[in-house]
Amino acid sequence: MARYLRPTTLEEALALRAQAGETPLTLLAGGTDVYPVRTQKIAWFQPFSRDVLDLGAVPELSGIQHDAAGTRIGATATWSALAEAELPPTFDALKQASRQVGGVQIQNRGTIGGNLCNASPAADGVPPLLVLDAQVELASRRGRRRLPLADFVLGNRRTALAPDEILVAIHIPAQPESARSTFLKLGARAYLVISIASVAAIIATDAAGLVLGARIAVGACSAAPQCLATLEARLIGQPAGDLAALVQPEDLAALAPIDDVRASAAYRRDAALVLVRRALTQLADKPMEAAA
Repeated sequence: MARYLRPTTLEEALALRAQAGETPLTLLAGGTDVYPVRTQKIAWFQPFSRDVLDLGAVPELSGIQHDAAGTRIGATATWSALAEAELPPTFDALKQASRQVGGVQIQNRGTIGGNLCNASPAADGVPPLLVLDAQVELASRRGRRRLPLADFVLGNRRTALAPDEILVAIHIPAQPESARSTFLKLGARAYLVISIASVAAIIATDAAGLVLGARIAVGACSAAPQCLATLEARLIGQPAGDLAALVQPEDLAALAPIDDVRASAAYRRDAALVLVRRALTQLADKPMEAAA
């Protein structure tokens, strides 16, 4: 019978993680991914084959703090907490994604850290965090380190998390006051669906309405969500109202969509192009005053 471990401090959790060594240990946060994956493979009445490390009682892993220096989101912060947090309009994309992760019950239990560590190509939390230049904070008994999110999510169900590490928090640097963001998701229906394609975008403009900075990330169209660096660079200095017309199919050349039960690769690529254009149109329609 596998053990169920529920530490109440980060130090205790890290000690248990280290003791496991190379032995597989199931990290449990909200449980919204752990349990469905398990029931796919074995009958529900069979015990877990691995020890379970429940992180839900570790205070340091929770909470959302925002100030002039930046924002810290604890790994066990729920989607509902994110959606309800008092954050500036720069975080609209992340809040919009939070309201589309499953239903309300999933949003109340599911955690942002779990979403990142699960590393699904269609993870709704990754594109909005990529455009916010998020970093992840990882801890072990050896110490702590930070990685850009793009260097943490390596591919389908693969991350840079070491066997003795725990994801502690997500850190987002201070954003320009003129920045505003949006998130768009395409699925077979409006809610309770895995993305066929998703897009998060953020732009910052000057007083004349010219783009000072742009970040655009596409999800569910590659092994890991990724930013469109070439397009981002080309938008700098352009009038914010004209951005959608500048997006061309070749701007998405770095994507590698697949054929699966939800959509074909060709459909995903076309959908991503439409979503990028729609996102930029939405941002052009948002007044700067709302983002200040």
